[in-house]
Amino acid sequence: MKRLLILFLILFAWMTNDVFSQDKVGTSAAPFLGIGIGPTAIAMGGAYVSYGRDAYTLYWNPGAISRVGKSVAGFSHTNWILGSTYNWGGLILNTGDGNAFGIQFGYLDYGEEEVTTVNFPEGTGDRWSASDLFATLTYSRNFTGKFSVGGSVKIIREKIYNSTATAFAIDMGLLYITDFNGLRLGVSMSNFGTEMQMDGQDLWFSYDQDPYRFGDNPNLTGKYKVDSWALPLIFRLGVSMDVINTENNKISLATDAAVPSDNSTVINVGAEYNYSDVFFLRGGYQSLGRDGNQEGLTAGLGIQYNVPNFARVTVDYSFMDFGILGDFHS
Repeated sequence: MKRLLILFLILFAWMTNDVFSQDKVGTSAAPFLGIGIGPTAIAMGGAYVSYGRDAYTLYWNPGAISRVGKSVAGFSHTNWILGSTYNWGGLILNTGDGNAFGIQFGYLDYGEEEVTTVNFPEGTGDRWSASDLFATLTYSRNFTGKFSVGGSVKIIREKIYNSTATAFAIDMGLLYITDFNGLRLGVSMSNFGTEMQMDGQDLWFSYDQDPYRFGDNPNLTGKYKVDSWALPLIFRLGVSMDVINTENNKISLATDAAVPSDNSTVINVGAEYNYSDVFFLRGGYQSLGRDGNQEGLTAGLGIQYNVPNFARVTVDYSFMDFGILGDFHS
């Protein structure tokens, strides 16, 4: 298992050096796949690839869901940029013997507006909308008491008015718990898959090949040619550790390096204070090292309690400072 971990880290270093040697800001499709998921993770600055211990682990590291140790479900709602909303839901099913399965669904809704044209500047009576979504199926297994591996198959779809684009991808991840105070090392790769290309009735049009010639067909059917674009491949490497762990108090620290194919490398840092598994206080800072970055301070809290004859329920809240774009809450 140690050899497999070393091999994965060597592959990680080689691919990040080869694939991401140049900064390619804004050159991928489906950039929404890079939006962080879950109030616990967001409150910790997105430093979650090795720390994840709830349903949101599905997004950050599929290889770690078997370490959650129980069946859990989660849902988050975020009011996102320019009035859009991002909803996410996920379920981890622990089947015992170190095996776990998971399913997740993310939906970014940009809202809708009235269709306007040159001839109808006040509106045609029709409305247009745009949205992005993804869904995954995940499997993870504990190969030893300290090492686990997992992967996801993913479908992604983008839609604007009557045009759509679809892609398929895989996510992979692993988690290794070291002998040094339980320090956790996590590695993940997200969105390795096909390219996306828009298609739909909005790309078709009628044209007259020669408007000065009479007798020919003035309504030939044509179609706009659009390029295909790669998905935003993201590599993450993170470490986390409980620096204080007493009967009622626990303080944990985490840091991640994130290497996206369509932007520069960043460092995320976070911390969590846990009082008796009942009250949680979190804080962090994201996207350190990126020029012109608008992301920054994050914070949040959580409360966990038992509902008799039902389940253990956790309610979490997160705050994220997004610079000139304002503050976001989930």
